[in-house]
Amino acid sequence: MERTLIIVKPDAFEKGAVGKIIDRFIQEGFRIRAMKLFRFTQDQAKGFYIVHKDRPFYNELVEFMTSGPVVACVLEGENAISRVREIIGPTDSEEARRSAPNSIRALYGTDKGKNAIHASDSPESAQYEISFIFSNLEIV
Repeated sequence: MERTLIIVKPDAFEKGAVGKIIDRFIQEGFRIRAMKLFRFTQDQAKGFYIVHKDRPFYNELVEFMTSGPVVACVLEGENAISRVREIIGPTDSEEARRSAPNSIRALYGTDKGKNAIHASDSPESAQYEISFIFSNLEIV
């Protein structure tokens, strides 16, 4: 069993899609091991996305992620990281609509920045991101 982190982003929260997105993962056989509704502070968002600090979109990403509430979940399942990445689709929602029309980003995202959901992309990032959002005591 593998664990990964997803974050339903402010745009999907605003659209009322949180339940539909989380239900998709349940229907796909994942177990929710932790869930949290919160709003990133500037410092938290900067720390969470530190890996992108030298990229041109970093400040815009931090601003977007602090613009409204988010829901973070630790999901558990076989090959969770790769399976979740497949379910969410390509980063760019427009590309997702062409290549993965039933993906979460195709269904609920707007563009490359407002793409409805974040998901860990490797075991290392999953470990970092889960520990950033949740303490070990919060995961069941």
